[in-house]
Amino acid sequence: MNLKNTKNLAICGLLAALVLLATFVIKLPVPITNGYVHLGDGFIFLAALLTGPVGALVAGVGSMLADLIGGYFPYILPTFVIKAAMGFIAGRFAVCDSKNLLRNLIVFLCAEAVMVLGYFLFEGVLYGFAAALGAVFPNIIQGVFGVVVGLALTPVAEQLKKYVA
Repeated sequence: MNLKNTKNLAICGLLAALVLLATFVIKLPVPITNGYVHLGDGFIFLAALLTGPVGALVAGVGSMLADLIGGYFPYILPTFVIKAAMGFIAGRFAVCDSKNLLRNLIVFLCAEAVMVLGYFLFEGVLYGFAAALGAVFPNIIQGVFGVVVGLALTPVAEQLKKYVA
């Protein structure tokens, strides 16, 4: 996807807003890090399927805005980097085709592994590695939800792709 086209830029803005909403509206708190588990990762995968590697920007901006609005100020920059990495991986290697769900499963799991590792390293520096270790399991749960939602949205992305291209 090329961001020089006004239509594509608008689509990316809408997808970033969708990532923001999926991250911010439905969330389960994680007391160890004062964070939360959310469904935004699944919509990061939807955006990546629709926009390709540009999904990195969509994922980073949408997720970062959720931290900004939610008052998670120390997380703003790390979230942008971690979620952009997820969006890039998914956008580069996942395919917008329901017949390739196994491939998408592997790609989405790799992207979520980047998320778990990224937050572990950041939270290890911020809170100490013992506390960060306590947040790994909730991040894995979030990752599993993200993968399930991403796989469920793959047929939707396949139908929407003809309007986005």
